[in-house]
Amino acid sequence: MSTTLIAALAAGVVPAADAFAAPLSPAAAAAPSVPAPDMEGVTAALDSAMAEGAPGAMARFTGPSGVESRTVGVRDRTSGAPMDIHARFRIGSVSKTFSTVVLLQLVEEGRLELDAPVNRYLPGLLPDDRITVRHLLTHRSGLADYTDAMFADTVPGFEAVRNRVFSYQELVDLSLSEPRTTEPGVAYKYSNANFVVVGMLIEKLTGRPVSDAYERRIFKPLKLRGTSYVHPDTRIKGLHVRGYLHPDAAGDPLVDSTEQTVSWAQSAGAVISSPADLNTFTGALMRGRLLSPAMLEEMTTVTPTDATDTRFYGLGLRRYDLSCGTRVFGHTGTVQGFYTYAFSTRDGRRSLSAVANTSNHGAANTALGGTLEAAFCGKKPAVAPSSRAASSPAARDFSSLPAERDLPERH
Repeated sequence: MSTTLIAALAAGVVPAADAFAAPLSPAAAAAPSVPAPDMEGVTAALDSAMAEGAPGAMARFTGPSGVESRTVGVRDRTSGAPMDIHARFRIGSVSKTFSTVVLLQLVEEGRLELDAPVNRYLPGLLPDDRITVRHLLTHRSGLADYTDAMFADTVPGFEAVRNRVFSYQELVDLSLSEPRTTEPGVAYKYSNANFVVVGMLIEKLTGRPVSDAYERRIFKPLKLRGTSYVHPDTRIKGLHVRGYLHPDAAGDPLVDSTEQTVSWAQSAGAVISSPADLNTFTGALMRGRLLSPAMLEEMTTVTPTDATDTRFYGLGLRRYDLSCGTRVFGHTGTVQGFYTYAFSTRDGRRSLSAVANTSNHGAANTALGGTLEAAFCGKKPAVAPSSRAASSPAARDFSSLPAERDLPERH
């Protein structure tokens, strides 16, 4: 590695030619200029996440002008080690996008159909033959999210499963023991159970563990050297961020939740990654390096998830519409001790990954979401005092919206 590049890395800015990104297509290279990222705004969002209880936070942005990163706080409260942009962490439900890519590749290979019943491939698993593969990927199956009950009491619930190893069937049984939330296809209702079944489909169709599918189909082709799926190992190997779980009772000490099997999530949330690898993954996905144009179009076809008209879900993929009109695709992640955002523009030219090492404290998650506005929309123009009151509701500030969550939040 050159002295120049080492210096640039230390400064958190890497020239585009050294960012190890795939070359832009002629069409992308000719695309109109986009706002420069507001890295001061990114830092402010990270600072806000810390002010809301995160020991540390970091963000990494890749764009036409290269790579910029920011870190605040600590990655380890005991040693006081500062947050490190090269450190790995648990990405929670961002794992769902990895699982979706694998399943959609299998669709492309003719090994299953999106609109076929799940029970065609896993006979007798589900009590309703109307539940299709597409319903799983869009969270429209009606399968109850077993984590609602599992983590109703946050810390005791976590400690009860921290070292436990579940089978997929045990997790499905937990879901089926509760009433279904909606008729198949009728409404969006987020449930980790959907992606447990996705993992079962992957393993049934490939005859191999999900870890093998991730490795052969995504990690190795994209050279994601900091990304792994180690279930049921509890460790995060190498340089990593320690995660801290907020108890339900205000003022109680944080719980170090770094080591755990994440067996309660598996293909719904047990991947470990790094900021650089998440940028590479979301950018490569949107550039069409993992799926055909037709399948990527299926994946990015979205429906609303709430009444804000800014948040949508496709196939294992969220779309957020930011205040400047930019649309970004990716996923959020919540796992004990970590909040994650990993998003890219539809052309894959700009990507952001951000993490705060806490959870069960929604205000910190919302604050971290402010990195998206700053990174993708740039600096906001100054608003004259006389025009503030007349500001249109359409001029939304993403960071002011309540953050979507992947696990129950008690705060």
